[in-house]
Amino acid sequence: MSENIEQKCLAKGVKLTDQRKIIAKIMSESNDHPDVDELYNRVSKIDSKISIATVYRTVKLFEESGILAKHEFKGGKARYEELNEGHHDHLIDVKSGEIIEFVDEEIEKLQEKIAEKYGYRLVDHKLELYGIKKKS
Repeated sequence: MSENIEQKCLAKGVKLTDQRKIIAKIMSESNDHPDVDELYNRVSKIDSKISIATVYRTVKLFEESGILAKHEFKGGKARYEELNEGHHDHLIDVKSGEIIEFVDEEIEKLQEKIAEKYGYRLVDHKLELYGIKKKS
């Protein structure tokens, strides 16, 4: 089982207050990529004393500590996900905001091939696809 955010904080020496522990728990349990407002809504159901400012500061701390990844997808607020070792790309539904994570070996090989064609060794990349769900 992979480490959760609280464990990553402890491993990186990030001090965990009770409020930060709640924020870490909610982020660890998130299957989506919440923005700060969504995260605040989830956290305040557990502890109504946690302010939106605390959520902003905690998310920023976790991001700066290499625990959360910040995504600024087109046309929306910054969204966050737990930073993991495994690479994946994103498909974003422009109508619903749903975000699908995927890995496609053909795309990975094609990116390497393109870098090679232009005389580069690929060291990193980020792929975001934007779409509208087809009607069945």
